Formats: sequence, C-alpha cells, structure tokens
Amino acid sequence: MVVKMKTPTIPITEIEQSAFCQTDDELKAKSLEEEFGAGVRWQKLPVSYMRMSPEELDDRITEARAKLGARVVILGHHYQRDEIIKFADHRGDSFKLSLLAASMKDSEYILFCGVHFMAETADILSAPHQKVVLPNLTAGCSMADMARIDDVLDCWDDLQDVLGESDGLTPITYMNSTAAIKALCGRNDGIVCTSSNAAATFKWAYEKGERVLFIPDQHLGRNTGVKMGVGLDEMIVWDPFKPLGGNTEDEIRYSRLILWQGHCSVHTRFTVDQIEQARERFPDVQILAHPECTMEVVQAADYNGSTEFIKNFVSESAPGSVIAVGTEISMVKRLAAENPDKTVFCLDSVVCPCSTMYRIHPAYLSWVLDGLNEGVVVNQITVDEETAEQSRVALDRMLTVV
Repeated sequence: MVVKMKTPTIPITEIEQSAFCQTDDELKAKSLEEEFGAGVRWQKLPVSYMRMSPEELDDRITEARAKLGARVVILGHHYQRDEIIKFADHRGDSFKLSLLAASMKDSEYILFCGVHFMAETADILSAPHQKVVLPNLTAGCSMADMARIDDVLDCWDDLQDVLGESDGLTPITYMNSTAAIKALCGRNDGIVCTSSNAAATFKWAYEKGERVLFIPDQHLGRNTGVKMGVGLDEMIVWDPFKPLGGNTEDEIRYSRLILWQGHCSVHTRFTVDQIEQARERFPDVQILAHPECTMEVVQAADYNGSTEFIKNFVSESAPGSVIAVGTEISMVKRLAAENPDKTVFCLDSVVCPCSTMYRIHPAYLSWVLDGLNEGVVVNQITVDEETAEQSRVALDRMLTVV
C-alpha cells in the first residue's frame, strides 16, 4: 500500500461562510455593487446589472420571464433569498427539486437557483434537449468542496486494499457532492441520498452488505447511523489528509460506518446552548434541527428532518405554536412570515445565510434571463456523458428508495 501524505486545505467556500453574517433582524436587499463589498468571490457581469436597484431588477426579471413563457422553468431551493424565491416556479429541498428536474421534459431551459452540485444533478436527470443554467457560477457548496474526487478515489482504493473487493462495502454519497463522486457510487453498486431519504438508503445498503462509506457530511451520516442502530463504536471518521484516513487497519475492519470528514458551514453553527436558551425563553418551545447539525444538537432537539420536513412541520403546527429552528436563516425567516399565527425563530441569534446560496443575486437572474431572450445561453452546466451515465445509475436508485 502506498502511503500518501497530503497537506490539509480549507475550501475557500468555508473561509467565506461568515461574509454575510449580521446581527440585524432582516437581510435587506441591496444592489449587487453594494454586495460586492463582502469579502467573497463573485462572478463578474456587466456593470449596468450591478448598479440596478432591487426595484429595477424586479421589473426587468418580471418582463424577461414573461417573454420566455413556458420555454423556461425556474427552480428555487428553500435557502434562496426572498428576492429570488418569489420568481421560482417550484421551490423545495434538493430531493424535491431532483424529482422535478427528472419529470420536467417540456421546458427548453431549467434555470436552477441553487448551487453547483444541484445544477449538475438537474443536467444529469433532465432530457438531452434541455439546458441547465446556474445564474452565478461561484454558487458552490463548502461541504461538497470538502470531498474532492481525487481524495475520494484514494480513500476507495485504500479501503479495497484493507477490506478486499468482495467485502460488501457500499458507498453512499449525499446529494451535496460533485457528479464525479456520484459516478463513483454508480460504478460501485452505491447510491445517492438526501436528508429526506438518508435512512431509507442506509437500510437499502445494509440489507446487501455490512459496511457503508458515507460521503461527505459526517454529521448526517452519524445521525442517520444512530437512527439505524449502528453503534458509535462501529463508526470511524475518514480524514483525507492522513494515511488510511487517520485509522488503523483493525479500526477499518471493525467499522460498519465510515464517515467522510466533511460538514455544513451553516448547520454546525447550532449548539446545545442555543437550544437551552430557547427553552428558558419559551418553556413550551418545539425545537427543530436539520440532520446536518451535530449529533448533540440533533439529540437535544425535539424533532429533526430535512428542509421539506421542517417546512411542513411549521406549516401544519397549531396556531400559537412556538418553534425554534436550526437551519438556514433565509428559510426560517420565510417560514415565520408565512406563518404569522405562530412564533418561529432561528436558534442562532446571529443572522448567517448560506454564503454560496446567497450569491444568486437578482442581478444574475436578470442577466441570464436577458441572455436567453437574446438567444445567448450563459452559465450552462453540463456533465460529460460517461460521468452522467454512472451518476444517473446512483441517482435513479435514490429516486426509487424512499
């Protein structure tokens, strides 16, 4: 076995995560020129779009969208800012939007207001004649950036060396990963999951083998493993910058769940202390946490589930309910506005939207729509056919395991 020493790196998207944090009660709309002041990467676009006010952009987007009609469908993830989500034909979490992308065959363009891995998935699942557009190419995902394909391939080779190719190791990758990693899962009898169906994919995997490699979010993997009865002493974490992920061969052989060392920059902000403070403030509060939160937070919460679960829970709660939510702030504030008969607030008092989702500014949406009306497709996301074919295998499994 060749031992490779690597220098640890922190994804730039992780470093930039706090750029939009503020203590105000509202995330106020600004021109893109003003937002360029935040210390993050932005895709460049014509100055005229950067200087437009939010009101001007609203009018331009409405007009351009009307001209395109049924030729375009706009998908909006729950974590998008309100100025974007109001133009979405459909909104949802990554699982719901994946289903929609797979079923919509009529529109010429799928304009995905989300992040890069979501647009890749839409391209893989959509029809050949459809073009998928991501308004801002710098809208990535810090968690996905923590699992680089070369590192994952090295991990897979090391595990094969230690365990043998017939060991029954099943790779599961979270939707928040590149198409190349989804393809690895497709080639190796693995599957893609989302937070909505993670438990179902674990059940599927353990019915055919004794061991799972879960990429890239260790917290979703750990929380799901606990839910499925896997002991903490049967889990190991794989650090891609250490030989054998920082584990011994015996630890690998004893494990039932191998967790990639990745996390969500938003959901790891939530703490048990925040939950305790919410309970002190509102004795009858119900705590909801996303399963990307740490195990301690998930176990201290009353309920945990995907963004779609959280949305439905709040909507279906009785009037007068008090609900504290551990997930992305744009979604929490939207839920509060849509449920004025309830008290809905974020566990974290510091307002920190997902810095990569937040980069889908209305100026970018206006720019790409104007381009489509002029016959110019900008920011098209494409996945090469071989990668798409293998990814599709793992994604098709995901869409049948619910």
